[in-house]
Amino acid sequence: MPKPAKVKVRVSTQPVVVMEAEVARKIRQHARTSMKAEVCGVLIGNTEHERMTVEACIAGINAAQGGAHVTFTQDTWEHIYKIKDKEYPDDKIVGWYHSHPGFGVFLSEHDLFIQQNFFSNPQQVAWVYDPHTDEEGCFGWIGGNIEKLSAIRVGYSQDVELTGSSAQDFEEDDDSASHSMVRTDREQRPPEPTWMKWTIRTMTYLAIVLFGLVSGYMLRNWQVSPVLDSYQQMINHPLEACRALLSLDQERNGMVATPQGPQQGSPQQAPQQKVPEAKGNDGKH
Repeated sequence: MPKPAKVKVRVSTQPVVVMEAEVARKIRQHARTSMKAEVCGVLIGNTEHERMTVEACIAGINAAQGGAHVTFTQDTWEHIYKIKDKEYPDDKIVGWYHSHPGFGVFLSEHDLFIQQNFFSNPQQVAWVYDPHTDEEGCFGWIGGNIEKLSAIRVGYSQDVELTGSSAQDFEEDDDSASHSMVRTDREQRPPEPTWMKWTIRTMTYLAIVLFGLVSGYMLRNWQVSPVLDSYQQMINHPLEACRALLSLDQERNGMVATPQGPQQGSPQQAPQQKVPEAKGNDGKH
């Protein structure tokens, strides 16, 4: 049986993006200033082979903001280049960032238009951050297409070592050719989904409410338990209960019953003596 045909595929790997921690903090801080409308800015840094280092960012002042879009205006670009020429003359613009307040991490049609027309260099990326969920992601050029990158790292540039190369030649079966990826030694942990956060929060609230109900029931039962025991005793032993209630009532009224019979030291009544009846004088002496 003849072996399957071999094809030679040349696959370009995605770039390794290393963002300084201070830059990520500034982007998040800028995004949280507007929780309903998008904000934007540019990324400043350098590229070396397939490694990109983002060392600074410049906020897009006077950008045209909207609930689900943002646009770099002429005033925005003037402000950006003024800051760049003054503070980062030896660096270059390696991409841009913008926020998605409350609707996840992706590139909309408007975002793709900006990436294709203003950041079309293969070494320029788009960073997206959602201030509601703290999700973030990076998109870049791979083989002429804009795709989400997985080889990203937020930290310090000197901690990341490169593995792999920008392009490699290899042979594979024509039915199993696939793209290869360059990953850092420590990949960024994916954020928790929004539904998981709301589920955990709801379960926590329900547990607190349930604990309060159980505590209230136990306290109420502890206070009412003696009364219920008394009623139960009256039902099971009605005669004894009546005697106990009668004795209690007499003690309260100061009417304690004493045994019958003469008491010692008490004076006894003298027996009555019959008085002789006086006889009338019938005329006899």
